[in-house]
Amino acid sequence: MDFELFIAAMVFIVPMCFTPGPNNVLCAAHGSQHGFRATLALISGMAVGWSTLGLFVAGATDLIEDNKTAFDLLTYVGALYIAYLSYKIATSKALEKGEESSERLGFVTGATIQIVNGKAWIHFLVLMTSFGTLFGTGFTGKILLVLLNLAFGLPAVMSWAAFGTVLRRAFTTPKSAKALNLTMGLSLFVVAIWVALPH
Repeated sequence: MDFELFIAAMVFIVPMCFTPGPNNVLCAAHGSQHGFRATLALISGMAVGWSTLGLFVAGATDLIEDNKTAFDLLTYVGALYIAYLSYKIATSKALEKGEESSERLGFVTGATIQIVNGKAWIHFLVLMTSFGTLFGTGFTGKILLVLLNLAFGLPAVMSWAAFGTVLRRAFTTPKSAKALNLTMGLSLFVVAIWVALPH
């Protein structure tokens, strides 16, 4: 293994995993509404969907790069879906203590949102084209790269969900909880705009 390439890969992976993006902001928003434990199903779905997408990109990098128009269309669809989720979060009513909401996001949402997650596609395209040979030239090496990525991606979304849970405890009054929902929804909407912009 090329140590310099490994350092370069880590410099790419860690900030990409921990900086705001659809997964992180959605986990923070969901954690602020429903708590950390209720967000674990969403996180599990994200982990599976994220890794599956990584393996798909690993096997189809050339095909994806040759069909940039289809990739761009998928990015815009993803931005619209993320914007829709931001609206649902921003307009959801504040929960009273002990009250449960029926609009929890689960495993399926976490997995399927990766299909339209523009940041995830960009992430894996760069990862596979720039660092794809880190663990060797075969597909096994790319699997190891996806697993390395997951080793940082999973703690990242869990950290953001925990952050959202802390915010929920801080914003305890109905008025402040409503303000938190609005802020989280607007934050996710900003992410949707960022996804839609050309990079």
